[in-house]
Amino acid sequence: MIYCVIPPELAGELYDKMVEYYKDNPNVSVIIDRRKSERRHGKATEEMKNRRETRDRRRARIPGTFPETAGEAQET
Repeated sequence: MIYCVIPPELAGELYDKMVEYYKDNPNVSVIIDRRKSERRHGKATEEMKNRRETRDRRRARIPGTFPETAGEAQET
């Protein structure tokens, strides 16, 4: 199922148009976002958000040098 989520500010303008546009596609459901606030609250949430933005998820490269490959040896 695919949800086409319309923000409440644009619901009056877009909802009917999007329902008409997707009426022939049974895999799409048009809905209006009715959430009032974030699910997470408090200081811990702000700290988690800051940590998420600055964290690099890639692994650090192994320190050191790599041995020459056969291609590099032929070039010199």
